[in-house]
Order: sequence, then structure tokens, then C-alpha cells
Amino acid sequence: METAAPAGGLSRVGVVGGGLMGSGIAEVCARSGRDVLVVEADARAADTARARIEKSVRRAAERGKIDDPDGVLGRISLVTEVDALADRELVIEAIVEREDAKTELFRALDKVVEAPDAILATNTSSIPIMKLAVVTERPQQVLGIHFFNPVPVLSLVELVPSLMTSEETTDRARGFVESGLGKHSILCQDRAGFVVNALLIPFILSAIRMYESGFASAEDIDQGLVRGAAHPQGPLALADLIGLDTTKAVAESLYEEFKEPLYAPPPLLARMVDAGLLGRKTGRGFYTYG
Repeated sequence: METAAPAGGLSRVGVVGGGLMGSGIAEVCARSGRDVLVVEADARAADTARARIEKSVRRAAERGKIDDPDGVLGRISLVTEVDALADRELVIEAIVEREDAKTELFRALDKVVEAPDAILATNTSSIPIMKLAVVTERPQQVLGIHFFNPVPVLSLVELVPSLMTSEETTDRARGFVESGLGKHSILCQDRAGFVVNALLIPFILSAIRMYESGFASAEDIDQGLVRGAAHPQGPLALADLIGLDTTKAVAESLYEEFKEPLYAPPPLLARMVDAGLLGRKTGRGFYTYG
């Protein structure tokens, strides 16, 4: 007996990168009934990604969010070769936030993915989609599908077509995100930072400058926004969650595009990244995590 195709189409999904974002994307795709293939750099990274996904799925099951955790996990495979993505209908890139790494990957995906109508998507936070689309022979099928961390929890997805993205590709991506994954999508122009980060990053950078100047402690800055403006989390704690390296990379991309001083990374942020103090993922940023 044939299994019904999942809502929103695009039933065979590839995810390149099994970090926090890639693992979350793989999980929500598998939870929606899709066959998911995650590509990682090597066997050790694949094992780490597998453990991360399993921990998240089991935790969701304990909370009553998933009825069949074994079924979800069974729909996710981890491999170490991009060539394994040949039969995918949608591939979502979720690797390091570096333009050179992403363009190299999109060149490879363009050669590997065989379906003529397959969508090649990026989860980039800030890199213009056009820069990735033009290195392929199918720029009309490239767009941004930008999820937010933690992916299984946050409902927003930014859809970012470039000037070359076809309307059909955008519509298929919207159907996948909304009907398939049950997320809420917003449509953004292909500008660095899109909607959310173009608003959020200057806010975080302002908090870092305030802390750097000695105006207030990290705790008091964050508590001011949590208790005085009803934010669920303060800007410095949020920077730690995002990752200070990612925060810096997005700021640099915004500054390169717009040349506005509010987008320039503060010296303290650059020094922390140089020191490897990247936030939650390294155990120390503006706060220390045990």
C-alpha cells in the first residue's frame, strides 16, 4: 500500500549541515512525514548531529509534541557525501555563514541534484541570495528559506527570492513551509539581513556597545528589556543563543551592504569571537554556561 505524499509536496528533502540549525530543519521535515538526508563533513560530525536530533526528538515526545519518535528518527539518514543528494526534490543548505563556503557548495549541488525542477535553498541569515543563485545553472530555482533557532519551536520562516527566482519556485517553497511544515512564512526582498536580522542585529549591537562602555552590566541590560519591555529574553543572552560568530557575520554582511554605522560590529564582539567565546555553543559568551 502506497504512503500518501506529505502535505506541501517536496517529499524528499536534503539538508547540508547538521549543526543546531540543520538538525532542527531535519527534525521538522521528518516530523512532517518527509524522507530526510542530512550531509555532514565527516563521520564524527554526523554522529554528533544524530545525537543532537535524537535528543531533541525524544524530548519533544516526552512533552507530548510527537506521537511516534522512532518513526521520525527512522525518516532521517546521515551521510558524509554530497553526491547522496542526487534524488532530492529540495535541498536546504545550513552550513557555516561564509559566502565562499556557500558558493562552493551551491556549485556542487547544481551538479549533483538531478531533478530538473528541484529547489536549492539556503538558510543563510544575511548573505544575498543572488550571490548563491548565479553560481548555478538554475538560478530560477534558488531562494532563501530562513528558519529561526530553535527550529522545532519558532514558527517563523523568511522566504527570500532573488531577482532570478521564479514565481513557481516561491509558491512551491511557500506551500512546503506553510502546508507542509505548519510554519508561518513572510516574504522578504533579497537584501542583507532580510526582515528580522535587519531589525534585530542593530538592537543586539546597541546592547553590546552599552555593555562595552560600562553603562550597565550584562544582567541589568537584559533584565531591563525582559522586565521593562516584555521581551522574552535580553539582547545579550539572545546573542549568546544565536552565537557571537554568527552575530558578527550577519553584522558584517549588513555593514558591507548598507554602510550604516549601526551595523558595524563593536570591537568587543570581534575580540570575543577571536577568543572563541561564542556563547552557548562554547559554554561562554556574555554569560557562562555549565
